Amino acid sequence: MRVRVLGCSGAIAKDCRTTSFLIDADVLVDAGTGVGDLSLDALERIDHILLTHSHLDHVLGVPLLADSVLRRRQARGAPPIEVHALPETLAVLREHLFNDRLWPDFTRLPTAAAPVLRFVPFALGDVLEIAGRRIEALEARHSAPACCFAVHATASGRGAWVFSGDTGPNPAFWDRLAQFPVAHIVIETAFSESECQIARASGHHCPSTLAAELARAPADARIYITHIKPGEIDAVMAGLRSLKQERPLMELLKGDTFELG
Repeated sequence: MRVRVLGCSGAIAKDCRTTSFLIDADVLVDAGTGVGDLSLDALERIDHILLTHSHLDHVLGVPLLADSVLRRRQARGAPPIEVHALPETLAVLREHLFNDRLWPDFTRLPTAAAPVLRFVPFALGDVLEIAGRRIEALEARHSAPACCFAVHATASGRGAWVFSGDTGPNPAFWDRLAQFPVAHIVIETAFSESECQIARASGHHCPSTLAAELARAPADARIYITHIKPGEIDAVMAGLRSLKQERPLMELLKGDTFELG
């Protein structure tokens, strides 16, 4: 398996794309503005979208993608793209996005019998079996109902790729990561230290709150920092370095790739 970073910024600006990851060619994890850099052919190959939560920077690619690929997928008789999310997330999409007022309801288009999108709920702790992949939904702590994902490697002994989603301090996350091999942790630090109050209020990390949790990170895992706001990258990374972490913390970049077993 291969995970490619399509977007990893906490907001938009030139060359900044919001959160989205592509697993091989057919699975999206979140659907931020990074999805828009894919070709139409690549968009058409996406069969599954996994959402961490309902905030716009993580879901706005879903309706736009559906509109782009509907005709091509309909022409070849492709099944609906499955949108996997917590029930609370899917309820927000139904009520506030796919409501024929903000956007057409692509769970009923081009026809109710053969739509381009199908919503598939899961619960925290579920392990999703998606085209031979095992993807586990873990608890996140955010201002909206949210989860994070562990993409388990298929090869024996290889570690998982784990994405925190949007989250603040989250003991349950580290409890679960202690129970299986982990190779990579992509974890957010959305705000600099000077904005820790905003981070706490909005369910995000700042450098000091992340540093307090990293002592529990699996020893062999490589740590990548994501979801930094444009213009705040230097401040966030300097704040993390100033806390003298024992392991290197790397800024996640658009275009980075991870190879899993």
